[in-house]
Amino acid sequence: MNYWLMKTEPDVFSIQDLKESPKAQTDWEGVRNYQARNFMRDEMKLGDKVFIYHSSCKNIGIVGLAKVVKESHPDISCLDKNSPYFDKISTKEKPRWHLVTLEWRETFKSTITLAQLKKSKELEEMYLVKKGSRLSVQPVKKGEFDFIYELSKTQVD
Repeated sequence: MNYWLMKTEPDVFSIQDLKESPKAQTDWEGVRNYQARNFMRDEMKLGDKVFIYHSSCKNIGIVGLAKVVKESHPDISCLDKNSPYFDKISTKEKPRWHLVTLEWRETFKSTITLAQLKKSKELEEMYLVKKGSRLSVQPVKKGEFDFIYELSKTQVD
């Protein structure tokens, strides 16, 4: 099993939106960074656990947990001329962009903030806390995942 962190802007698609989606599942569409796409296309596997991270908002941080319920498949939003994710180079036969399907598993009682994560010695090597880390899909080491998940259980509102 692998562990991941996926960023989303809550005013676009929040953890609550994921929870309220049909079957609490959604295709994670619109990723337009090659490295993030490669993680989804080549490395994310069925059952992998994913932290959902709210960015570009007042309370930035990890807000919950999802899991991969369908491995990589083409992101058809790249073919839709009316979509903000349209890509004129993609074709039906050769789409450039891929996605995975996520299922909501848990919303944390409170956000584990970026500031909290940066203060934790156990996470000083985590990709997220490194300077310049901007990828919307990034791997998380098992030890980091376990530490953060345990932290979510001790958080209070």
